[in-house]
Amino acid sequence: MKPDAILEEVWQIKDQLAREAGYDIRVFCEQLKDWSKAHPHIAPVFKSDEELRRHLEQQEAAVLREEPPEIGKNQNP
Repeated sequence: MKPDAILEEVWQIKDQLAREAGYDIRVFCEQLKDWSKAHPHIAPVFKSDEELRRHLEQQEAAVLREEPPEIGKNQNP
């Protein structure tokens, strides 16, 4: 069987993180909390496909409500 390059990389990263935490899950969790605080997630988070659908529908509706530019008018004053 041919090894999967993506899985190989994930396993290497997992092993590196485990080494950095001294193979202690509590230390790993603390490091993860610290990293999460230093790198906050700025995009919306959806907990279900229904939430995602509602969000996309709202975005689409907002775009459809925009007025098209008037033809022949300078857009940059």
